[in-house]
Amino acid sequence: MPATLHGQFGAFSPWLFPLFALAVLLVVLPFARLAALFPTSGGPAAYTAVFGPVASFQVGWLYYLTRVTALAANANVFAIYAAALWPPLGTAIGRIATIALLIGALTLINVAGVRRAIRALDALTLLKALPLVALAVFGLIWSAHAVPPPGPPPSLSAIEATALVVLYAFVGFENSVVPAGETRDPERNIPRALIATVVATAAIYFLVQLAYVAVMPAGAAPDAPLAAFAEALIGPVGAVLLSLTALASVAGNVTGSLTSTPRVTYALAQGGLLPCWFGRVSARFATPANSVLFMGLLGFALAVTGSFVWLAIVSTLARLFVYGASIAALPANRRRAGLATGIGTFALIGAGLALCVWAAMQSRGDAWAMLGGLVALGLLLFLIARRQAASSAAASVSAIQPPPSTRSPS
Repeated sequence: MPATLHGQFGAFSPWLFPLFALAVLLVVLPFARLAALFPTSGGPAAYTAVFGPVASFQVGWLYYLTRVTALAANANVFAIYAAALWPPLGTAIGRIATIALLIGALTLINVAGVRRAIRALDALTLLKALPLVALAVFGLIWSAHAVPPPGPPPSLSAIEATALVVLYAFVGFENSVVPAGETRDPERNIPRALIATVVATAAIYFLVQLAYVAVMPAGAAPDAPLAAFAEALIGPVGAVLLSLTALASVAGNVTGSLTSTPRVTYALAQGGLLPCWFGRVSARFATPANSVLFMGLLGFALAVTGSFVWLAIVSTLARLFVYGASIAALPANRRRAGLATGIGTFALIGAGLALCVWAAMQSRGDAWAMLGGLVALGLLLFLIARRQAASSAAASVSAIQPPPSTRSPS
């Protein structure tokens, strides 16, 4: 992302993040109000239950797709930075092998138990943001004389062309609402966490992008831009350290996805909205092993067939539907809670929906086709689940009915 934005927007690129943060708050604030109404787990799927089980399933499935496509996008980033450390991994075979090793190993860790997955995630988290922020601060101090003014803002058409890529920096804030039932004082803490996440994200991305623009020459477009940035500051050792930081960050992201997201398909199966295969629990490890394996295989297939930018766009597009459906459900959920919805809230909902529609309109046809195919897969699985439920119900009725009489009529 730093190289892409630097090439398109130059000195103005850091300022895209605070601007988009203000726009994203139009979605986050209605989400915060929804979170205050739902102290139970479920997130978007629970919010849209007021529209019926089909709508709730579709939103839950779309949320699942956002995590799978993001996992695939980030696996591509992992492969790029691994190739920066060892060039043979940059070949087609090396890329596939790297992605397979990453997703395969983390899938098996999650099948083996959530405790092992959380331990791995804790270790990776220690290596994530701190080195990157420290490097950005060092870069700004080292090149304070070269920090450029923002310059004139770009045209709206230029911003539209890259809107989904910038929004990808902010998507994921909704993850904190899913385990609300396992959170202390969720009505107060989760809305605060949502807003704090957006603010902190904008600040970190702004800082890193500003340092990148100050240090890197215009027109530079390396495959691993932050590794090149670190090398420009402190030499080859910096490139190695930053690449390791990027690998740890992405591995942590993928670990978190494989730990939490399979619980979505598991819960949908438990509710009869996905085939019962997804709801089976490993007798040995007591984990939803089938759901974990399915996500790992689907994520691998998407990762090896798509690029980071394209997968990030598909992930963001799917999230826009989740966001739109969720905030559209706010009035009905407030009414169910015995609360009125004022003009200010309706204005906020309208602004949030308008942002979702505007951002979705920036997607290309192939992204819509990919998302449509994945939604069709979900519908197929939903219909299979419904058929299983009907067959199970019919078998239960047959089991409790007495056998027909064999006596001849008198």
